[in-house]
Amino acid sequence: MKKILVAIAALVALGACTDADNARRALSTAGYSDIRIEGYAWFGCSEDDTFATRFKAKGPSGVEASGQVCSGWLKGSTIRLD
Repeated sequence: MKKILVAIAALVALGACTDADNARRALSTAGYSDIRIEGYAWFGCSEDDTFATRFKAKGPSGVEASGQVCSGWLKGSTIRLD
């Protein structure tokens, strides 16, 4: 039982490694609209990134886009599309 609780706590901690405000700001600045933040991005960001935030949005051309915004404490944000 204790191992299960530790595993659940680890998953919750990983889920907290998102930065919705920063992701929304980066996407908006790049011309995205109708932004929906979907939580932690399990894949797609570097191990050097502190935050990995999944999103779906309408891209600058009006087409639906999805991906992740990767960012760190001392670096800017990178938008990576699926």
